[in-house]
Amino acid sequence: MRNHLGSYECKLCLTLHNNEGSYLAHTQGKKHQYNLAGRAAKEAKDTVVGPSMNQEKVTVKNFVKIGRPGYKVTKQKDAATNQHSLLFQIDYPEIADDVKPRHRLMSAYEQNVEAPDKNWQYVLVAAEPYETIAFKIPFREIDKSPSFFTMYDEHTKQFFLQLPFKLSAQQQQQNQQQQQNQVPVMNRPAQNPLNPYA
Repeated sequence: MRNHLGSYECKLCLTLHNNEGSYLAHTQGKKHQYNLAGRAAKEAKDTVVGPSMNQEKVTVKNFVKIGRPGYKVTKQKDAATNQHSLLFQIDYPEIADDVKPRHRLMSAYEQNVEAPDKNWQYVLVAAEPYETIAFKIPFREIDKSPSFFTMYDEHTKQFFLQLPFKLSAQQQQQNQQQQQNQVPVMNRPAQNPLNPYA
């Protein structure tokens, strides 16, 4: 390698050479070859085989997809809190016995089927041997309260997924005002649950 002084330098052997011919003769000589072998042995010794290099590669499952499952989507609104939710009911009549459906929320920027739109997000549901299906839903924050649930019924082979949307600040204020404005009913006799005529 040529240095800033115009002479040739071998950085491996730390030698200086006046011309290119001398440098080329050095690279074919014993000293340079011995240093190359020493560097290769040192690099082989220093490279520790880590667990990531010995790990087996994950095999991709190959299976024949048999089509899309049947589904039903229901819009819901809680009368007490005015909270909106979506209930997905998906039928998997020919699902494998050891497979349970899985779901995932995907932003519009993760998918590449449509142009990204920040107003939408996607719910993906997958179960072998069926195709993965996706539902386009509004981009609103999902409420992870107990009203969010998933259930797979192994007898009917149906998967249920309920996605409740969080209330906006304005909706929460309206609910609080409605609760404050409700007048409690007083002076009514208590009903007897054992009296069928009351």
